[in-house]
Amino acid sequence: MSVKINESWKKILDSEFNSEYFKKLIAFVKEDYSNTTCYPKGSKIFNAFDFCPISDLKVVIIGQDPYHGAGQANGLCFSVNKGIPHPPSLINIFKEIEVDLGFKFKNNEGDLRKWAEQGVMLLNATLTVRQDLAGSHQNKGWEIFTDKVIEVISNQTNNTVFLLWGSFAKQKKKLIDIQKHKVLESGHPSPLSANRGYWFGNKHFSECNNYLNSIGKSKIDWSL
Repeated sequence: MSVKINESWKKILDSEFNSEYFKKLIAFVKEDYSNTTCYPKGSKIFNAFDFCPISDLKVVIIGQDPYHGAGQANGLCFSVNKGIPHPPSLINIFKEIEVDLGFKFKNNEGDLRKWAEQGVMLLNATLTVRQDLAGSHQNKGWEIFTDKVIEVISNQTNNTVFLLWGSFAKQKKKLIDIQKHKVLESGHPSPLSANRGYWFGNKHFSECNNYLNSIGKSKIDWSL
């Protein structure tokens, strides 16, 4: 079975692509894309991988599900297509960056591709979703695959920064070798968590850059 994905990832994950669970997953995804409206577009499902080869990877941000509204999802967690209004979590991410680093963000610019191209892997645990039905593609096999991806990153890279936001992302810590990587944890940027004081002030963006600088890696330009 052929999966269109960045070559560096294709070689590493070949055994996953040829596994029985992944074949069943792809069959489900193809059927649902054929019969209903799903996001992101098929060509963008693996954007988190295509924009960030493993050799360039410096930072991993873990999301849960793609946005399920029309035109929002583009294959990068928390990111939306240009011109789409910022969802609440992305608004709070930008607010934290503004306070932390002083950058301002335009209301029509929420595409985080610039981050990905600098080595930030924006990985959702589930890579597809049915329109207006959050979680509709969960427990179909995507989580098995993305857990494997996190393990591969942990095993095959060094000094990667993992940003774990919220209880779901924090559960992935068990897949990470914390002796060789930097793990930063906080509440989720969603309004429910942020308004309770679990998000704002975490300074993850400056802390991430300080760590990268300390190990001789170039910082991430978090502006867009």
